[in-house]
Amino acid sequence: MALGLGTGSTVDHLIEVLAGRVKAGLTLRCVASSLRTEQAARRLGIPLTTLDTDPGLDLCIDGADEVDGRLDCLKGLGGAFVREKVVASASRRFVLIVDETKMVSRLGSHSPVLVEAIPFAAASVARLLQDLQPRPKMKDGRPFVSDNGNPVLELHTGPIADPPSLARRLDATPGILGHGLFLSMAHAAYVAFPGGVRSRERPL
Repeated sequence: MALGLGTGSTVDHLIEVLAGRVKAGLTLRCVASSLRTEQAARRLGIPLTTLDTDPGLDLCIDGADEVDGRLDCLKGLGGAFVREKVVASASRRFVLIVDETKMVSRLGSHSPVLVEAIPFAAASVARLLQDLQPRPKMKDGRPFVSDNGNPVLELHTGPIADPPSLARRLDATPGILGHGLFLSMAHAAYVAFPGGVRSRERPL
C-alpha cells in the first residue's frame, strides 16, 4: 500500500501505531507531508517514498483543525497545509482522524485560515486581504516559515458564511501558494468521542 501521512499531533499517534504494524510485518510505503512527519517516520522505521516514485497513493490519513458536517475542513496550524493538500490530492481516498472538539457548524469558528505566500508577495497579499484581518503566523516570537521556506499568514475570518467563495478568492490572489481550506476533498472522517469512535462518510 502507498500511504500519505499527514502532519500534526493526531498523526504523531498514527505514526507510532503504524511503526508497530510495520515491525509486525505490514508492507507499506509512505509519503510524508512535512519534515516533521518525515523525521518521525524515519526514526520509527516506516518506509518512505515520494510522489515522483508513487504519484498515485491508495490512501491519505490526516488530522484537521476544524471539520464541518460535509467534512470540509480547515487545516494547517502546523504550517504544512500546502504539502498536506498535495499529498491528499494525490490519494484515491482521503480520511480525517479527529476528536469531537474539532467538529464545527461553520469553518472558521475557532481557527484562522492559513495562507502561504511567496516572500516577494507577502506584503502585497496582506494588503489584498486586509478585510480578513491578516497577521503573520508567529512561532517562538518570530515569523513562522513553512517547510517550503515561505511566510505564512493567519486570516482571522470568524465563522465563514461561504467557504467555496473564500477559497476561490484566495486561489485567485497573486502571490498565494496555497491555503488551509480543504473543500470537497475528504471522503470520510473518524471522530473520537468519550464513548468511542464514530465514522462519517461525506454526504452525497
